[in-house]
Amino acid sequence: MMENKPNKLNIDKDTLNKIVRSSTTTVGIIVKDGVVVGTESQATAGYTVATKTAQKLFKINDYTCATISGGVADCQYVVNQLKALSRLKQVEGEKVPDPQYIASMTRNILFSGRSYFLCMMIVGGYSLKKKSGLLYGVDLLGTLYEEENFISFGSGSPFSIGVLEADWKPNMTKATGINLIKTAISSSRERDAASGFDIQICTIDKTGYNQVQ
Repeated sequence: MMENKPNKLNIDKDTLNKIVRSSTTTVGIIVKDGVVVGTESQATAGYTVATKTAQKLFKINDYTCATISGGVADCQYVVNQLKALSRLKQVEGEKVPDPQYIASMTRNILFSGRSYFLCMMIVGGYSLKKKSGLLYGVDLLGTLYEEENFISFGSGSPFSIGVLEADWKPNMTKATGINLIKTAISSSRERDAASGFDIQICTIDKTGYNQVQ
């Protein structure tokens, strides 16, 4: 009989599943002009609110952003690596790398760790090549998939997904998308104890990254 190999952290399956569920709510949606991406600002340590002002939405370059859920230190490390790789690619190619490139780099980092980095990330942005918004999800094992409509990660995601399933429509304007993101995250904040406080939102279109709040 083949034995189950322990993961690199040497933790049991139940503990890993609890970590994967992660205590946060992150959301991304495709809109007519690009993407709208958002999260809330609460970070927890067990049953304790560690901070009410955690940054979970990051600008990677002028046309790509990323949200984080999972282990904060691991996620911060991955984000810093993505920013550095993006700058290097921009210097080499003399243009801002496409969101697809950033998503692939995210997948490569997490796949190379294979459970070492406890991160689940949304990568969203506007592709100058395709002239459209792009939205990707990457899990801690390096699984990469592209979403055509919307995505949500974290412990509050079931509540946000319910709102998105009901209210997302094709060709939504950015303004409508911002309001939908607010409604989705607010729903999670009401029902998920690990999600709370201020909402962080950005839009990305052909004009670039714009921090809404």
